[in-house]
Amino acid sequence: QVQLAESGGGLAQAGGSLRLSCAASGRISAYFMGWFRQAPGKEREFVAGITYSDSYRFYADSVKGRFTISRDNAKNMVSLEMNNLTPEDTAVYYCAAGPHYSDYHEAYDSWGQGTQVTVSS
Repeated sequence: QVQLAESGGGLAQAGGSLRLSCAASGRISAYFMGWFRQAPGKEREFVAGITYSDSYRFYADSVKGRFTISRDNAKNMVSLEMNNLTPEDTAVYYCAAGPHYSDYHEAYDSWGQGTQVTVSS
């Protein structure tokens, strides 16, 4: 397992942008990396994921065209660029590492502590 730490959350206005970063304590090159989010009273939901060598990227329908996931295996970092934010994007965002693609949170082995994103209308 790797230790993960998210940063970059905060407050944004609707239509604005934020960039989240996830720093890993170990090598992430062997992991599928994902971003999830959880709003109050809701289930943790898949947002985006990226394969080991960045061959494929996956997005939830709700963020497709607005969010972009990327990774830098040399720096052991994963990022989530979020554009055209809406109040519905308000949630705690988590970085996760797992063996393969899944949109189900229990498939992932390692998690960060989360970073709050709040979007005002």
